[in-house]
Amino acid sequence: SPAAAALPVKDIIDYDTFAKADLRVATVLSAECVEGADKLLRLMLDIGEPKPRQVFAGIRKAYDPAALVGRQVVMVANLAPRKMRFGVSEGMILAAGNPDGALFVVAPDSGALPGATVK
Repeated sequence: SPAAAALPVKDIIDYDTFAKADLRVATVLSAECVEGADKLLRLMLDIGEPKPRQVFAGIRKAYDPAALVGRQVVMVANLAPRKMRFGVSEGMILAAGNPDGALFVVAPDSGALPGATVK
């Protein structure tokens, strides 16, 4: 099968820098289109905390919101909150992107619990 076009690898980082990213399994509790934003979906994510996290993700062209509910994704849980005109995004989900613009949300195998750390 054809591979994605070989893009240059970003600057090399050491393990300690990589280890600062807190990657967690999250379950999508709800997903909806963001009015006025053609690329964004508003996701409410369960990572095992008392309150769900709100994350705005630029995956609207790739996913029907209803199809995401109940799915698990991988998120960066310790990314600083980002104020957007639609609200505050409290993390970021991981997605792979092909050169043609196709997007694919990164997900764990079945059995991972919300909040499980990705190592």
